[in-house]
Amino acid sequence: MENFRLKVFRTVAAHLNFRRASEELSLTQPAVTQQIHTLEDEVGVALFDRTGGRVQLTPAGAVLLPYAERLATLSEEAMEAVAASSDNTVAELTVGASQTNAQYILPRVLGAFQREHPKLKVRALSNNTEDVLQALAERRIGIALIEGPSLRRDVKTQAFMEDELLLVTPPDHPWAGKEIAAEQLRQASLLMREIGSGTRRVVEQALQKAGIAPRQLPIVLTLDSTEGLVSGVEAGLGIAFVSQWAVRNQLALRTLAVAHLKNIRILRVLSVAYPAGPAPGGTAGKFLRFMTTRAGKVLLDSLRLHEGKASARPAQGK
Repeated sequence: MENFRLKVFRTVAAHLNFRRASEELSLTQPAVTQQIHTLEDEVGVALFDRTGGRVQLTPAGAVLLPYAERLATLSEEAMEAVAASSDNTVAELTVGASQTNAQYILPRVLGAFQREHPKLKVRALSNNTEDVLQALAERRIGIALIEGPSLRRDVKTQAFMEDELLLVTPPDHPWAGKEIAAEQLRQASLLMREIGSGTRRVVEQALQKAGIAPRQLPIVLTLDSTEGLVSGVEAGLGIAFVSQWAVRNQLALRTLAVAHLKNIRILRVLSVAYPAGPAPGGTAGKFLRFMTTRAGKVLLDSLRLHEGKASARPAQGK
């Protein structure tokens, strides 16, 4: 339903590059240029300044852009409203998620969200935070769950809850259940996520404030998933910082323990992200509102239920 020329205009404005816009739209570059020329003829003013080898919005283009984005959102909402009137229509949602969110957060919140939207069809993409944000900026996904706020200017974020990173050890480790000074980490065998991971960035920033630079961390193994870190610690390869959500079962079963850093708690914000511009409409907009108003309670209720079941479990060997 969206005016196609406005869609082309929005895409060029998002990239400020005609070639990249043509690739996203599956059009030839001359076809994109022609659509922009026709739109400029309609409004009677240039929308892009192409001088100096760079593409920039003119003042008129900057004025038009938020209206074009609002019209796109309204068009999407109209299509969904019409679709909702048919019992045979399935709503679709494309979500990206950093690995911690994908493994431990997204399934729980989607379960609650889908109970309210039973015809929802979800396509999910998981990767580290940097790659998910790149997919979001390129509009390969419409919304994403990430660790921390984004430093990128082409996406927006809203926090939905706080997460704590725990320093987990094997149960027979000398530090298990004890408080240690941050300086003692210099003598540890540390397992760490890959560069580009939100978890790694938060840990490095927290330890740097405690006087330990990233290059001083005694990293013996780098892994590209939280599950890999947890398995590595269970196998006795070292210790690791992981989300509290990742080790609930292991801590309840006592296959892992927690070492406490003196005077340090590593907390991070979990956020929902979307492309810069107006907040998304349609199903993505509903999911955004759900995440920012109700997801925290859903997750905390899930955590309390899990802890209640664990405490009610008979002790092993009894």
